[in-house]
Amino acid sequence: MSPHTPAADRTPVTGRTADDDTRQPGMADVARLAGVSAQTVSRALAGHPHVRQSTRAKVLAAVEELGYRRNNAARMLSSGRSRTIGVVTLRTTFYSRANLLFGIEAAAREAGYAVSTATSASLDTAAIEDALSRLAEQDVEGVVLSVPLVHVSPGIERLTRSVPTVTVDGSRTPATEIVAVDQTLAARLATRHLIELGHETVWHVAGPREWLDAAGRRTGWRDTLEEAGRSVPPVLEGDWTPASGYRNGLVLGRIPDVTAVFVASDEMAFGVIRALHESGRRVPRDISVVGVDDIALAEYCSPSLTTVAQPFAEMGALAVARLLRHIADPDAAPEPASVEPVLVVRASTAPVEGPAQGPAERRS
Repeated sequence: MSPHTPAADRTPVTGRTADDDTRQPGMADVARLAGVSAQTVSRALAGHPHVRQSTRAKVLAAVEELGYRRNNAARMLSSGRSRTIGVVTLRTTFYSRANLLFGIEAAAREAGYAVSTATSASLDTAAIEDALSRLAEQDVEGVVLSVPLVHVSPGIERLTRSVPTVTVDGSRTPATEIVAVDQTLAARLATRHLIELGHETVWHVAGPREWLDAAGRRTGWRDTLEEAGRSVPPVLEGDWTPASGYRNGLVLGRIPDVTAVFVASDEMAFGVIRALHESGRRVPRDISVVGVDDIALAEYCSPSLTTVAQPFAEMGALAVARLLRHIADPDAAPEPASVEPVLVVRASTAPVEGPAQGPAERRS
């Protein structure tokens, strides 16, 4: 071919144009490759029950080969639905929040929904109301409210009535469904475990008072001690961070009679263990420690942490299932769903060896 041949005459023999190399593949391309109609492609991708499994497999293979991405805007125009759910969560780096969001996203994706997240900088009702408003403006079909909603403002009440909403932190408005872990039971499991190991009483490093989870754990710990006829030590206040656990751990390390501690989160428990180590108190030989959450790091700290596991993936899946049911039938009466926590025993707890001794005696 002459180098002077016009560009228009240099079309590849495949019949593809230059635009074909840059444009995104469409549903018609998927249909052509899979050997089905565009309508069948649409039904297969929407999870229609009357599409054969073999046909669905061919469509998905074509989607994978072409790198096809569904056009959400076009899909919304044709169906009148966004196929998107919103999540309101706190702006935080806590592992438990990230694990819960992962569970929600995985369940939503499995159901064919996208997830849009709006973060709130605080538990202030105005901040939560703003996050809900941002999601409502995106035409989400429903919302998972993943914040400990202690107080409900008229604005939050109005927004949760206008958009199907499920809460996952023990909070509730008259218009929402609730999915929660039994936090009182979580505390009972931890406290009872330590009592059964022979500890006379159990100290508690609590989470913030404004959090419903923290309140439930505080109540379960206190009730279990009182029912067992044990003394109830003063509560040490934390804020979920390892730093607050560390500060309280330094206090506990100076109290000779302490032999067992229930800490309201794994991340605070890591701080407690570090402080006890620096104070010359050995875990678990001198002081046993139990946390809550069972985040991935719990198994790998030293010693590995005994903790009460919260099944975040199960909570996320259940929240999405409840939300989709609520979307399908907004008039259905809300029904609470509770997920049971599980005690995971590792190396940070042990039976009492004998009378408590001071740090100086233990180092001799």
